[in-house]
Amino acid sequence: MDPDSMHLNFDQQRIEKLQEMRQAGISLFPPEFDRKETITEIKTRYSDIGHEKSEGQVTTAGRLYTVRNHGKTIFADLGDEGGRIQLYIRKNDLGDEKFAAFNSLVDRGDIIGVRGYVFRTKLGEITIWVEDFQLLTKSLCALPEKFHGLKDIEKRYRQRYVDLMVNLEVRETFRTRSRIITLIREYLTSRDFLEFETPNLQPVYGGANARPFTTYHNFLEQTLYMRIAPELYLKRLVVGGFERVFELARNFRNEDIDTHHNPEFTMVEIYEAYRDFEDMMALTEGIISHLVHEIHGTYVIPYEDATLDFTPPWKKLSMEDAVKEYGGIDVLTHTVAELKEMARAKKIEGYEAAGNPREFLVLFFEALVEDQLVQPTFIYDFPVENSPLAKKHRSKEGFTERFELFIYGMEVANGFSELNDPLDQLERFKKQDEKRRAGDLEAQMIDYDFINALGYGMPPTGGVGLGIDRLVMLLTNKNSIKEVILFPQMKRGSELPMEHDETPEE
Repeated sequence: MDPDSMHLNFDQQRIEKLQEMRQAGISLFPPEFDRKETITEIKTRYSDIGHEKSEGQVTTAGRLYTVRNHGKTIFADLGDEGGRIQLYIRKNDLGDEKFAAFNSLVDRGDIIGVRGYVFRTKLGEITIWVEDFQLLTKSLCALPEKFHGLKDIEKRYRQRYVDLMVNLEVRETFRTRSRIITLIREYLTSRDFLEFETPNLQPVYGGANARPFTTYHNFLEQTLYMRIAPELYLKRLVVGGFERVFELARNFRNEDIDTHHNPEFTMVEIYEAYRDFEDMMALTEGIISHLVHEIHGTYVIPYEDATLDFTPPWKKLSMEDAVKEYGGIDVLTHTVAELKEMARAKKIEGYEAAGNPREFLVLFFEALVEDQLVQPTFIYDFPVENSPLAKKHRSKEGFTERFELFIYGMEVANGFSELNDPLDQLERFKKQDEKRRAGDLEAQMIDYDFINALGYGMPPTGGVGLGIDRLVMLLTNKNSIKEVILFPQMKRGSELPMEHDETPEE
């Protein structure tokens, strides 16, 4: 079997047409085309056009989505980034040779440039009366069938370029994603935050509890890790004297893939000197409510089977009170033995390793509460055992000044009063490293350089990380993270080339 045929979707008839045009000396794949108007501009300019042809001509370009042949006339739909418009092509206008060439050589999916007049059909559709056309790109792969489109979910994710090409709703989702990122940047920079870039390849991974991707640098002769979070480097910048910093960061975690998780994801991490976790809750609420209102024009939006209300202020609960309210358990009033019996009865996993009531608090919260947090809700006061980078609570022994934001059962943000005591941080890193050496693949390493940075002194600082992908899910009403990541990670399929040591089957 020809290896190319295993991986390419080329249509043999289209290849033959391409070869025929080359033999005829027809110019193919020109380097540019002088497009004078986009389709959106044409529709806007001629929104009041009648049935008579416009006095002036337009010149535009795009992809052919449908071609409907009626003998000596052809109707077609042309599309660009902003929309689609109908074409009206007549043999009398193009001439026999060029009309025949369009009929025999041009297919759905080809990219063409057209010149002509604008008019409105009897059915009221703004249309270009084509005087001339130029084939700009010959499509060798056929578009999905006209009326059913591209609906195979796996193929949509694997061939996102086709998904964007034929599903305008998908294109709008990613246009919204781009706008969300722009709005976040504008919100922060208007408040004197500076955007920085920190390393993706790190000699020590940290900033979150997650399993890293590992690689090896030949020249340095050392193992490096894809970052799981930019936190420790951004806090080095605060030590260095930058008081308001943020990064729109690509992070990489070697974890499971599901509707809420992708190994490569985007977040914005923000740090501000002389602020604490309560200030970070206010900042988070401000950013997200601003995004919702800018995108939708209201604070109340639909999401799946719910109506989400982002009108500030949002609900706030300590983790202890949340488990009381939603789980019906006052955890800290019970003994470890009693809590183990409760956990066993409720079939909560992982309770055997819990050694104090605070650890049970997290287990009960994750099992009984998270899914019930539909409206935007801040959960604060996390146990110290689960928060190695957060400052100890100023008034609650055994807890930290940490919060997470939950919306529709999803964790969307995580922030704290940042731990800036280098000796305390070293001890917590050591406990994490003990877990790592004992086999916990998500526990953190000891970052001695970060400890040294804290040794020079970091001011009181508040920090928060917001998950961009999950925010986009909420603001575009999508129930899977794959719907809002352009090229999500997937198992290798047959459309991908084989490794050099694999041999195709005969």
